[in-house]
Amino acid sequence: MTSPKVNRRSALIAAAAFPFVPALLSARPAQAAAGMLGPQTPVFNRFKLGGFEVTTILAGTRPVENPSEIFGLNATPEEFKAASDAAFLPTDVAQFFFTPTVVNTGAELVLFDTGLSAEGTTTALAAAGISPDQVDVVVLTHMHGDHIGGMMTTEGTPTFANARYVTGGVEHNHWSAAGNEGFDKSVKPMNDKFTFLDDGGSVASGITAKLAAGHTPGHMVYMIESEGKSLAVTADTANHYVWSLAYPEWEVRFDMDKAAAAATRKEVFGMLAADRIPFIGYHMPFPGMGFVEAQSSGFRYVPASYQMMLNG
Repeated sequence: MTSPKVNRRSALIAAAAFPFVPALLSARPAQAAAGMLGPQTPVFNRFKLGGFEVTTILAGTRPVENPSEIFGLNATPEEFKAASDAAFLPTDVAQFFFTPTVVNTGAELVLFDTGLSAEGTTTALAAAGISPDQVDVVVLTHMHGDHIGGMMTTEGTPTFANARYVTGGVEHNHWSAAGNEGFDKSVKPMNDKFTFLDDGGSVASGITAKLAAGHTPGHMVYMIESEGKSLAVTADTANHYVWSLAYPEWEVRFDMDKAAAAATRKEVFGMLAADRIPFIGYHMPFPGMGFVEAQSSGFRYVPASYQMMLNG
């Protein structure tokens, strides 16, 4: 390749066309470096599911130290480290996410779980353009504190004043008899507004409960279906995309019946893998949605990319 020839005539033409460029460049003052803006995580994600609109909201996130004291209680330190290394995860700290889901059916606005606190949940809802008084139905997948903590404001009034409430009958009966402070403070005052479901019960048209016990006695998964499109809200069936999904038999500290929880993980995610149904997991990395593929004795988590954008 030969270099283009530059003669006196072409140089004069270039100078005539751009007479001020050298002067501007030389006169430009030095610019100060832009200030750091700090890390930022989106707090909501919205997509279409058939005729429904689904929004996940990040009601809170925080680092938690020593995750091996929570996940893989029956795994050796070497096994836990090997699984973490393979997934490029540190073993000394994990990031926890708390992700309620909102489903707009066109007739009702349905909120699945209420987060750690009313403030965190309503702030994320506001970012998504949703006010608490718009929520028609609150569904509690189970009664752990990070799912019921947003039921009441700091003033002790209902956060979702216009809503009716739905939960599993087995779950509610368990916590009613447990003498649990969080339940007594957040859920018990709303008892007269609750509808109780069994396995297969309906929240609304297109939203069906599926018993997924083990994490708690009446823990529920909810299947969402609209115009031939399906989605599962799996709540705490699996609480980590590697340490629970890839290793469903690894025991989790927060699972009340660890053997039942492991069996439920295999059943629920085996179904989702076979049917290629996307799911939203309450503690999955935000926006909390992905797919699973059966792999070895567990499942490979595939975070959603643009698949749901094609549903609109």
